[in-house]
Amino acid sequence: MKLTEENRKKMLMQRGKELAFLLRHDAEAFRMGVIDEHGWRSLADLRMEHHFLPAIVKEIVETDDKQRYEMSKDGKRIRARQGHSIPVDVELKEATPPDVLYHGTKEHLFFGPIMKDGLKPMKRLYVHLSKDVETATKVGNRRKGNLYIIKIDAKQMTEDGCKFWLSNNGVWLTEKVEPKYFIYE
Repeated sequence: MKLTEENRKKMLMQRGKELAFLLRHDAEAFRMGVIDEHGWRSLADLRMEHHFLPAIVKEIVETDDKQRYEMSKDGKRIRARQGHSIPVDVELKEATPPDVLYHGTKEHLFFGPIMKDGLKPMKRLYVHLSKDVETATKVGNRRKGNLYIIKIDAKQMTEDGCKFWLSNNGVWLTEKVEPKYFIYE
């Protein structure tokens, strides 16, 4: 039976979500050494244990609009570039960010816990920030509710000693953003 284009897209989205979990949050696989200290997991494991055909993994990687994944040079392993809840070191490069960064969220979150406590990584290792409003809008629109874009004074954060890392796909990461760094206009 041949998949319709619509059903193929749904299947890829569902398998993509499953892959994201298996690479970012599978604590049992990390404890067992299936995911190494740098976040790499073998395609052989994904195929044998989770029925991911290499062609499907490749298509998910190539069509992911956020470029969440990277393949090893030998093509035998894959990892998520960021967004982990398991303590892996994806070999991020510490970098100086642009003066202003952005975070897309929902209005009810901003005018609630975020305004009070700032941006926290929650169950992840880092807070994810965008270099421009367009990217922050894309990210924020994936959540339910009215979009709110937070403008962040990354220059002042850097001057105050906060560290930033730049992921291979252009996502800026930091440990926390306190409300005093929000720019209101």
